[in-house]
Amino acid sequence: MTRMVLTLMLAFLAPQAVADVLLIEEVRQAERMEVPENGMTKAQVEARYGAPSDRHAAVGDPPISQWEYERWSVYFEYDRVLFTVLHRGEVIEPPTRNG
Repeated sequence: MTRMVLTLMLAFLAPQAVADVLLIEEVRQAERMEVPENGMTKAQVEARYGAPSDRHAAVGDPPISQWEYERWSVYFEYDRVLFTVLHRGEVIEPPTRNG
């Protein structure tokens, strides 16, 4: 009986452990990516990454706007980057260093 309870507990906990590992790997990947950083201005983002493919008007108070790029979306509060979100299924390789 104890083995069966232990097996059931492990069966329910295993998916959670896998999800935690995947989340940790996503966070590590995000730290190595070349995407707009929190605090950058809209002008800095556009100068560095080019014009977005789409711009969504600000909503709410404080006003939050969104710019869409091919692989990610950037969210702004007023004129500053709040965060950058990868589009589903996107993985961005870190820039390579030559020599």
